[in-house]
Amino acid sequence: MSDGRAAKRVANFIKPLRVEPGSEVDLTEDFDPRYKAGMKKSEGLELLGTGVSLLADLQARLAAQDTYGVLFCLQAIDAGGKDGTIRHVMSGVNPQGVRVSSFKVPSAEELDHDYLWRYAQRLPSRGEIGIFNRSHYEEVLVVRVHPENLDRQKLPEEAKGPDVWHRRYREINDWERYLTDNGIKVVKVFLNLSKEEQRLRFLKRIDRPEKNWKFSAADVHEREYWDDYQEAFSEMLSATSTPWAPWYVVPADRKWFARICAAGVLAHTLFGIDPQYPTLDGKARKELLAARRGLEADAP
Repeated sequence: MSDGRAAKRVANFIKPLRVEPGSEVDLTEDFDPRYKAGMKKSEGLELLGTGVSLLADLQARLAAQDTYGVLFCLQAIDAGGKDGTIRHVMSGVNPQGVRVSSFKVPSAEELDHDYLWRYAQRLPSRGEIGIFNRSHYEEVLVVRVHPENLDRQKLPEEAKGPDVWHRRYREINDWERYLTDNGIKVVKVFLNLSKEEQRLRFLKRIDRPEKNWKFSAADVHEREYWDDYQEAFSEMLSATSTPWAPWYVVPADRKWFARICAAGVLAHTLFGIDPQYPTLDGKARKELLAARRGLEADAP
């Protein structure tokens, strides 16, 4: 399949997932966590394999061109499937061209800087795909649901007023516009998990010994704030899906379908860049041909 046909197919596939800039999102009403586009799992797994191969080619061209970088932000509630999505979607690409960053509780050094500082340290370079497993959006999600975290950020009193979240939305939008203007494409995926599916995944982590390490009692505690998170997610999606850095809400109850969608969103971004292998100028071409002649003459 040509790049043009593949790009059009991918664009049509992910279109229902895109949060239109300026729209008001009610996550519980507007996006179905069990949506699967009428696709069967067997068909989906085959499509994922094709998508992984496609990403490998696009990523190789991105690295060779060395002009654009891609920042892929992945957000989800606990058990949303972030790690598995990264593992499956990026399984075919060259590890040298991808960097995954996870963000935990901020360190003392990080708290001594502005809230975007630690994320800026992990931005991808040109030719690289950088994946944020959780991202700067934690600063308007976890910090909002648990405002005691805002106090730990050592802000002056005038910076902690009631407009703090709207101000942060604006600052994040401006930062992402700055990145995009400088050749770092920003794409954002929210894995939309239902409350019932989260419950079942937690139970599986408890019941299966090989998954025990993934379970934390803190996860169940966070579940008590489900409605608060849904409200924070909805407002975040409404305020920060922009033409230069749109959000895609991926149905996450079926892991196989979520992975296909995430691969599609990333491929769509790379198709938009349309990276190409560099071509040699006349002088470099002559040097290449001269090197070839020398190597041929050196044959035993």
